[in-house]
Amino acid sequence: MRGEYKVPGGKLVAVDVQTEDGRLTEAFISGDFFLEPDEALDDINGALLGMPENASVADLAAAITARLSPETRMIGFNAEAVGIAVRRALGHATDWSDHTFDVIGPVTMDPRMHVALDEVIAGELARGEINPSLRIWDWDQPLVVIGSFQSYRNEIDDEGRAKHGINVVRRITGGGAMFMEPGNCVTYSLVVPASLVEGLSFERSYEFLDQWVMGALAELGVNARYVPLNDIASDEGKIAGAAQRRVTGGVVVHHVTMAYDIDADKMLEVLRIGREKLSDKGTKSANKRVDPLRSQTQLPRDEILEAFLTHFEGRYETARRDYTDDELAKAKHLVETKFSSDEWTKRIP
Repeated sequence: MRGEYKVPGGKLVAVDVQTEDGRLTEAFISGDFFLEPDEALDDINGALLGMPENASVADLAAAITARLSPETRMIGFNAEAVGIAVRRALGHATDWSDHTFDVIGPVTMDPRMHVALDEVIAGELARGEINPSLRIWDWDQPLVVIGSFQSYRNEIDDEGRAKHGINVVRRITGGGAMFMEPGNCVTYSLVVPASLVEGLSFERSYEFLDQWVMGALAELGVNARYVPLNDIASDEGKIAGAAQRRVTGGVVVHHVTMAYDIDADKMLEVLRIGREKLSDKGTKSANKRVDPLRSQTQLPRDEILEAFLTHFEGRYETARRDYTDDELAKAKHLVETKFSSDEWTKRIP
């Protein structure tokens, strides 16, 4: 059995293993990494022998670390990466190549529907009814989407919100507020099995799930990088923020919002926290805009969306589809019963 893991920003680790009676009986590590001294490779292989088939990444990494001398240098990989490769070889963890991804392009609708669809689609994946998916949001009215654990009154200026006719909804993932008007952001959701991020810390799983969009941005001429925990930035500053949640049934909901062309003045009137975050960046003048995607690509938003989808489809096995009537009906019900209610939106006053 063979498993592989490409370390984000690092090297490829591959492992071939055999098992008997629930334990590893053979293990051979290979890859384009660097390792000193040379003999340490035998120590890594030896550390894996006899380990239980169901050993966690942490258990496997601990066994390897305990076996290696303090002078060992693992360059471009680490013991955790070996553990992930082993788990993949044994079928406990999966790689992108193990899945076909549904791709759903932008459909303009009430933005609260997109918040609800995250929950609907996660439930379908947990029940094995659909493939993992990438979907692009598009919306027909302004909305502020606050994180699951944010305080409503600490984030929202109700006077400014009412002045501009902007609603607020609380999403199911953590993270910060998203100020969304039609055409001012690029937002996508990935709903994937937890096996895809098996063994990764929360911090590493964010970067891992957004590797593809870093490639897409590079093709558009944007030199992007991940800034832990959950930000994507370029040489000119922050571009995007990500949010994530592990839900019941072994599913990860991961979404990213990128600023395309945001009216910063309006945002500062609606979001309290926005004033503090932007005050040190000179965003005090009238008509100031936050537009990293527009200014750095010089492209219309719809061309950026298409470039993202094309890159994802060129990188992974995919199938385009539309939302089903059942998905839309379930999302609408959730909007009416949960995401439009004060009980949910102001659950943290």
